[in-house]
Amino acid sequence: MNIRMTFNLLGRTVLCEAALMAVSLVVGLIYGDSVLGFAAAIGIALLFGTVCLLIKPASTAIYAREGFVVCALSWIVLSLIGAVPFVIEGMIPNYIDAFFETVSGFTTTGASILEDFENAGRHGLFFWRSLTHYIGGMGVLVFMLAIMPTASESSMQLMRAEVPGPKVGKLVPKIKKTAIILYVIYVAITLLEIILLLFGGMNLFEAVTHAFSTAGTGGFSNRADSIAGYSPYIQYVISVFMLIFAVNFSLYYLILIRQWKAAVKNEELRWYIIIVALAILFISIDSRDMFASTEETVRASLFQVSSFISSTGFLTVDPVYFSPFSQMVIFALMFIGACAGSTGGSVKVSRIAILIKSFINEIKRMLRPREVLKVRMDGKPLVNEVVHSVAMFFGMYMFIVMISMLIISLDGFDIATTASAVASCMGNMGPGLWQGSCYAQFSPLSKIVLSLDMLLGRLEILPIIMLFVPSVWKFGKKSSKVVD
Repeated sequence: MNIRMTFNLLGRTVLCEAALMAVSLVVGLIYGDSVLGFAAAIGIALLFGTVCLLIKPASTAIYAREGFVVCALSWIVLSLIGAVPFVIEGMIPNYIDAFFETVSGFTTTGASILEDFENAGRHGLFFWRSLTHYIGGMGVLVFMLAIMPTASESSMQLMRAEVPGPKVGKLVPKIKKTAIILYVIYVAITLLEIILLLFGGMNLFEAVTHAFSTAGTGGFSNRADSIAGYSPYIQYVISVFMLIFAVNFSLYYLILIRQWKAAVKNEELRWYIIIVALAILFISIDSRDMFASTEETVRASLFQVSSFISSTGFLTVDPVYFSPFSQMVIFALMFIGACAGSTGGSVKVSRIAILIKSFINEIKRMLRPREVLKVRMDGKPLVNEVVHSVAMFFGMYMFIVMISMLIISLDGFDIATTASAVASCMGNMGPGLWQGSCYAQFSPLSKIVLSLDMLLGRLEILPIIMLFVPSVWKFGKKSSKVVD
C-alpha cells in the first residue's frame, strides 16, 4: 500500500474542494449572503489539504487498491468538510443532517432533509448544493485528473474506482485527455440546457442550479415543489436532458468523431430506449384518468420515467398519487437505473441486460448441457470475469439493500417507506414512495446508514468495502496492478 501517495492524492482532492467552495462563496457575496460558513470550511480544507501534500511519496505509482482507497476516502472527507457551511450558517444546524445532505449532493442522490426552501440569504448554499451534484456527477477524481498537470497513466486506477459501470476504458490513449474530453462534453451539454432554461423564463441562478442538478442526475431544487411549479416547456426541457445525461458519455464522443453507426448500434442504448418507451407507455395508459388532457398525461409520465431511470429525482407529481401499478414501474426503474458511463446511478442498464442474458443461457444450458454458450454485448462475447463480476455486484447490492432495510425498519415506518428509502439512496435516486419524500423524519442512525448506502451506491460498493479490509492497509507490499 503506497500510503504516502494515497494521502498526497487525498490532499489534492480536498484542495480542489476548497476552490469549488470559493466559487460558492463568491456567489454568496454577489447576493449579499453571509459567507462565514464557506470561509471556515475553506480554511479547514486548505489546512487538511496542505498537511496531506506535505507527505511526499517515495513512489507515485497508483495500483488497484490505492485507487479504491483514495476514491473512498476522498468522497467521505469531501462530504465531511462540505457539510460545514450548512451547519455554521444555520441552514442545517444538525451536523448529521448536514452530512446526509452533502453526501446526497456529491453522490447525486438528491435525498434531502430540508423542509424550508426560502432562498433569502442562502443563494451561496443552494448553489453549493447544486455544485456538489455537478462535480459528483462526472466524478470528483475525474475532475481532478482533468485539471491535474501531473496525471499519469497509473491514474487510470482512480477512474476505474470512481466511474460507474461494469467496465471502464479510455476514450483516447492518454488518461488526462480522456478526463478532459469527458468534462468538455459534460460542460457543453450543460451550457445548452442553461440556455434553453433561460429561454423558458428561468432566471440565471435557477437555470444554472437546475442545470447542474440535471447534469449530475441529482435532483436538488431550490423550490419545495421541485419542478412542478414551472411551465410545461421547462418540464419538457428537463425531461429530455435527464435522459441525455443518463446515456454513456463515450457514445457522445463517438458522435463527435463522426462514428454515428457505432453509437447508434450500441446495445445498451437500445435496451435503454426500449425500457424508457415501455415505461412511458405503461404509466401513460395507467394514469390517463389522473390528468385533464392526453398531453398532460404524457408529459407527467415522460418526466417521471426520465427522472427515475436517470436517478435524478426531480418531481412534477408526487409518486404516491400514482396507482400501485405505476408505482411498481417506478420502483423497477429505481433498480434498473441509467447507462454505464453516464452520470446516473443504480444497477445500470448494461448489468441488467447481462443478467437477463446469463439467465437465458442457464436455461439453454439445462436443456443442452454440451452446448458452449457465451453472453454477448454488441455482438461480442464477454469474458467470464465480466459476467461473474456483474453477478457478484448484483448479489452484494441486494444484500446491502436487505441489511439496510432491516436497520431502517427500527424507525417503525411502513414497509413502503422503509424499502423505497433504502432503494432510493442505494440507487442514488432521492425521492421515495411516501408523501413529500423528506428524510428529516428518519433517526440519526438511519441517516448514517442511508448516507453509507448513498456512498456504496455511487462508488459501486467495492471502494467503500476496501476501507474495511485489513490486508489493503498493509505496508511494504505491492498490490497487483490492473492492466489498462
